[in-house]
Amino acid sequence: MRTTVLLPDELLRRAKKKAAEDGRTLTSMIEEGLKVVLAGPKPGPKKKYELPIFESTGGVMPGIDLNNSADLLDKMEGR
Repeated sequence: MRTTVLLPDELLRRAKKKAAEDGRTLTSMIEEGLKVVLAGPKPGPKKKYELPIFESTGGVMPGIDLNNSADLLDKMEGR
């Protein structure tokens, strides 16, 4: 089937150059690209994350009001 596709000049120039380097047609590159996109993302191996455990009692430092963002910003910037 024939169709018209509008591409930015730079993208088309790069695609034509790559097709020529690979000894293939621009049509075959577009077809392959569409197949990849339509196939969806390939699931990768699931990465396990280990969260750090803090055992300090912590809390808010004296004089810090978490409800006052302007005051908090002043404290963080040392004002």
